[in-house]
Amino acid sequence: MRLAGRVSAAIDALAAIIERHCPASDALKDWGKAHRFAGSTDRHAIGTLVYDVLRRRNSLRQRMGAETPRALALAALHDVWGLSPDAIAATAEEPHGPGALTGAELAALQRPAPVDLPLHVAGDIPEWLAPSYVRAFGLRAAEEGAALASRAPVDLRVNTLKATRPQVLEALARFGAVEGPWSPLAVRISPPGPETRNANVEAEPAHGLGWYEVQDAGSQVAALLSGVGPGMAVADICAGAGGKTLALAAMMRNQGRLVAHDLDRFRLRPIFERLTRAGVTNCEVISAQDKGKLDAAAPFDCVVIDAPCSGSGSWRRKPDAKWRFNPKLLQQRLKEQALLLDRGFDLARPGGMVLYITCSVLPEENTDQIAGFLARQPGAVIVPYREQWGHAIEGDAPASADGAETTLLLTPARHGTDGFFAAVIRKMA
Repeated sequence: MRLAGRVSAAIDALAAIIERHCPASDALKDWGKAHRFAGSTDRHAIGTLVYDVLRRRNSLRQRMGAETPRALALAALHDVWGLSPDAIAATAEEPHGPGALTGAELAALQRPAPVDLPLHVAGDIPEWLAPSYVRAFGLRAAEEGAALASRAPVDLRVNTLKATRPQVLEALARFGAVEGPWSPLAVRISPPGPETRNANVEAEPAHGLGWYEVQDAGSQVAALLSGVGPGMAVADICAGAGGKTLALAAMMRNQGRLVAHDLDRFRLRPIFERLTRAGVTNCEVISAQDKGKLDAAAPFDCVVIDAPCSGSGSWRRKPDAKWRFNPKLLQQRLKEQALLLDRGFDLARPGGMVLYITCSVLPEENTDQIAGFLARQPGAVIVPYREQWGHAIEGDAPASADGAETTLLLTPARHGTDGFFAAVIRKMA
């Protein structure tokens, strides 16, 4: 397919997403099934354009003065892909293209971008969240939002039970793999352009051998901040598919007692295959139906709570979720997080630790949640993240993106990672 056909295909997929509220992954999958002549490179380019539109929906709408799938796709070709208005006009008129540009469309593409844009436009965030971004980032709110509207790299965590970082770098050298930031276990592959297919790292022999897992560097740092080690009793009570569970097991070197639990049995289901591939032998998986076993296994030296949240820190990777999130969902998540913090604290032994993690940049889910927890739990004290970093991770700790001194917020703009928040809490004896 030529670019013209790819643009038309992206417009069709965007119509399903925007007008019929279909998840982006499903819309692209349905388009592929209905157009089997399209090759993998074509599907990648179409998907790239669709996700570029979803990441920057507000600013693209501002440029065009319209939010139709066609208008947004044309704006993304200019603002994200860097095509000139004349090149876009020529492409649109090609066979299988979206059709000739109107005078208004061409004028919109030729206009210089305004300098003084509202935060929700400049940062490509939902307008109702603008006050939260200002609270978190102050004058850098638009910069942080824009960074969360960019393409994300592929990050991998080296599984030290089976490999070293130099081994993984060598195995993935043809993809341009380099050392990732902050985590001593991180390997990074840059995001591809529209004409370059994604590196299918999970199809590589090294992945089948359990040498690495896909995990953002920020998520790796969050797990490392637990400071767990061999011989400890550890619980991951929001284990999901097991990404952080695997990281904890490697830190423990398969020595000690590790429990993985999640209330959602569907999210937990992939963990069994991943544990086997990674060579983990010290983990007991407790399903939602057997949650009483979690109490029986307590107390724990460390309880990790990777809490359900807005996912705002991962909106680079799941941009359609950004526009589906709403105040009602936020309130639901806040209630769940508070319950989990209390639950995790009860499971920890006196003198033990609780690690609270979100993939969110919103203060309501992060610093506000911790402040509320500390106010209702007099036996809890916060451990400053720099102090914990010194015990658990190599090198100097970075500054938190929100300026906090006790808790850590990582962001794409400041740290080159997804948005991750971590707070380390000690349960007083």
